[in-house]
Amino acid sequence: MTFNILHGRSPERSEVDIAIFADAIKSLDADVLALQEVDRNQVRSGRADLTAVAADAMGADHHLFVAALAGSPGATWTAATGEEQPDSAAYGIALLSRFPVTSWEVVRLPVVPGPAPMRFPGRRLPSLVREEPRVAMAATIDAPLGTLTVANTHLSFLPWWHGHQLRTLVRALQATPRPLLLTGDLNMGAAKAARVSGLTPLGEPSATFPVESPTAQLDHVLADGFDGTARASVRQLPVSDHLALVIDLE
Repeated sequence: MTFNILHGRSPERSEVDIAIFADAIKSLDADVLALQEVDRNQVRSGRADLTAVAADAMGADHHLFVAALAGSPGATWTAATGEEQPDSAAYGIALLSRFPVTSWEVVRLPVVPGPAPMRFPGRRLPSLVREEPRVAMAATIDAPLGTLTVANTHLSFLPWWHGHQLRTLVRALQATPRPLLLTGDLNMGAAKAARVSGLTPLGEPSATFPVESPTAQLDHVLADGFDGTARASVRQLPVSDHLALVIDLE
């Protein structure tokens, strides 16, 4: 499963209820779960380690949080380097597995150099925005289907940049064990994700955003070397502005 959790809250609430978040993750009953927009030690999410909360809720003994940004929003918000203290305030992605993970890999993706132009609906001219750093992670998992690699990422919202990041990530994962399942919030549609990555989308297309009336699939599971069957479904939960994308593999 892949799920952009909006740092554990719903669009209607300004604060995170950790019990509601934990119950939502538990209800998914995932074997392998990729999370994006994950907080660690942030005031807005009760200074909780959301990765640890999710791992406890789903019974995942193997899990890793990777920071894309260090510090707190509106204060000391800087690009993470991987050298941060284990309990420092951060924001990023996480991957959790009930099955043994034999190795981890972290890939820091190309960063937009400076403010970038972005067109917004209803505006004639583009606006300059500052894009945040992006990161990816991959786990080699000893699963019932055999050894496989699961990668998780959250790509740029800039339509002329996220394709570059996706191609970079696919190249970085060339030597990882197959099957490869590349998952996450890619901020692009299924057709573009397949074309840019050269990988195969699993399951039928499923809109995941916005949660109130989904019209776009931003969240994906793409495969290389998987020859089984895959069924896709979505789940609406009491947290996040995204639906969770569920892929059942056989």
